Amino acid sequence: MKIAALLAVVAALTLSGAPSLAVQPDEVLDDPVLESRARDLSKELRCLVCQNQSIDDSDAELARDLRLIVRERLVEGDSDREVLDFVVARYGDYVLLRPPVNLATAGLWFGPFAILLIAGTAVFFWLRRRPALASDTAVGGGTVPGGGLSRSEEDRIAALLAEDDPSGSNRKG
Repeated sequence: MKIAALLAVVAALTLSGAPSLAVQPDEVLDDPVLESRARDLSKELRCLVCQNQSIDDSDAELARDLRLIVRERLVEGDSDREVLDFVVARYGDYVLLRPPVNLATAGLWFGPFAILLIAGTAVFFWLRRRPALASDTAVGGGTVPGGGLSRSEEDRIAALLAEDDPSGSNRKG
């Protein structure tokens, strides 16, 4: 019973502790409020090397540099918005994990929907232009399975062509 309780406590402490991720001990600020703000900001900034990780998760040297910049700006008294504006001014909107919707980032936000719309439209028109299948063609209606012309349709076309051609060179012999 005591062993089970001890294991439960160890498991709870192991699972409940916040992971330190890539932040090194020498990066951590002494002020817990500033450190909390720095961690929150670091989760909003993209590692430009890893691209799909925040700088809080990344071990890349550039991510470390960005974490240090964030902490330096916070220590200097910048607000969270000022820190983000500073980093964006230096690295562009791409450094944000959630870039703003503007003309420069419209492709990021609306590109997937545009591609889906174009693909759906192409499939729609492709299905409409697709020739009728042999099973869809009515044999009794004068057409031949497979989309060919019946003998009566061919004769009718020949007669129409013969009317337009006074020399009669289009007539079947």
